[in-house]
Amino acid sequence: MEEKLITNKNGMTVMLSLIIFHLALSVAAFVLSLVYEMLPLLVISLIWFVLGFVFYSGLKILKPQEALVLTLFGKYYGTIKGDGFYFVNPFCTAINPAAATTLGQSNDVNTVSLVASQQATVTPSKKISLKVMTLSNSKQKINDCLGNPVEIAIAVTWRVVNTSKAVFEVDNYKEFLSLQCDAALRNIVRIYPYDTAENVDTTGDGVADDGSLRGSSDIVANRIKNEIQEKVKIAGLEIIEARITYLAYAPEIAAAMLQRQQAAAVVDARKLIVDGAVGMVEMALERLSEKNTVKLDEERKAAMVSNLLVVLCGNKDAQPIVNSGSIY
Repeated sequence: MEEKLITNKNGMTVMLSLIIFHLALSVAAFVLSLVYEMLPLLVISLIWFVLGFVFYSGLKILKPQEALVLTLFGKYYGTIKGDGFYFVNPFCTAINPAAATTLGQSNDVNTVSLVASQQATVTPSKKISLKVMTLSNSKQKINDCLGNPVEIAIAVTWRVVNTSKAVFEVDNYKEFLSLQCDAALRNIVRIYPYDTAENVDTTGDGVADDGSLRGSSDIVANRIKNEIQEKVKIAGLEIIEARITYLAYAPEIAAAMLQRQQAAAVVDARKLIVDGAVGMVEMALERLSEKNTVKLDEERKAAMVSNLLVVLCGNKDAQPIVNSGSIY
């Protein structure tokens, strides 16, 4: 549905002045009818006074970045946008199905607009906010492409760009956005592993790559944004940005994955130690050979290499043994 804008901003300059003048005349006529006991004038003044309040209901005041969608006897009448004092058909009705729905910063959609003690006295506004807003749904537990359960949450920055679609194309555009965010998050997360894994294609080109939720967060967030935008364009919404706000293994496997990461770190550290130790042994043998400090046969070189590697690669400090006799 195409948006039809109403730009009639003569509420303050023309219509409000006419309504005040109209009410003043009706009050004056009422007083005259009582003074001169004129029953027909009394009836006319009362009708005139009531009509003045009917026209008064056509005055609408909007703040910056606000909109009001109006219907007239069930048909779409138009939308007023932007700050100003407007006058519209007094029989128009403002409509906003999501007026009582609030999007929390850390919880899912909360359809209870106000506290129970306040519901009797406060009515949700029918105005639609055009400001940039943030939706942060609760954490979800989703299996990655390797089947490992992970917990993930996203923050989506969005705004309304087409008020007629937001009101008439979907039942509740705020709830619709929240559900589409959850669905898009599941669709994208199941493509990626939590950490870099072998033989995993995350781009769909048939070639294995090193994409992951932890290492490619910007790419993952951009794909989530595009997925959500494709789903919510029918509701006249624009997705500005999507960011991952929380990412971790699910509690049931977090301890096992931590042990796996620790084991990988130990292996990498040992590899670095062994590479350094081998280089130091090679350097020691070369220096001894160059300066003819001592002549060693192959068997003695092997023993020396073994002793040096044990000393350099051991977990604990070596306990030296002093030989006071001949090495032969």
